[in-house]
Amino acid sequence: MAKAKSNTDKKATPSKRNPGAGEGNSQLEKLFTDSLKDIYWAEKALTRSLPKMQEAATTNELKNAIEEHIAQTEEQVIRLEQVFELLGQKAQAKKCDAMEGLISEGESVIEDTEEGSRTRDAGIIMAAQKVEHYEIATYGSLVQLALTLGENEAAEILGQTLEEEKQTDKALTEIAENDINWAAEQEEETARKN
Repeated sequence: MAKAKSNTDKKATPSKRNPGAGEGNSQLEKLFTDSLKDIYWAEKALTRSLPKMQEAATTNELKNAIEEHIAQTEEQVIRLEQVFELLGQKAQAKKCDAMEGLISEGESVIEDTEEGSRTRDAGIIMAAQKVEHYEIATYGSLVQLALTLGENEAAEILGQTLEEEKQTDKALTEIAENDINWAAEQEEETARKN
């Protein structure tokens, strides 16, 4: 006579789990959820910070890139809310000390550089890329944790954001390399001659 499966067996291997995703992931699940709360706070904070960077930027190219990133960030907040929903949780933010520091550093760049200068734009790009690199690291880790936990749909949603962050970083590099860094250097040379 075959032994009937108990309810605990069903809970240990829900259908959403990847093959090989084991039980006992409670600490890993907590890390995943806490990290989602952290990046949720970070993205919401960016929606308030990016307009200040856009206003301080000099070139239209940089202003437009930041405007695009503001819209993208708002979409990313919505995606994170979808991930929380998939997990059966209410979207919650947990203060992200790293992002708070990066935003503060970006504000310092604006305060410490001359208004209307390409040097300020170069500093804004640098500050924005630090944010992007933090987000790339976070979303890359979240995708892998989601896959490990068998949260494939969450991994797909988070992966979409990861790709956007990589594209934004690349676009910022192109803006810096195409004109802004060179123009900032020319400003310095002109200032030394005068």
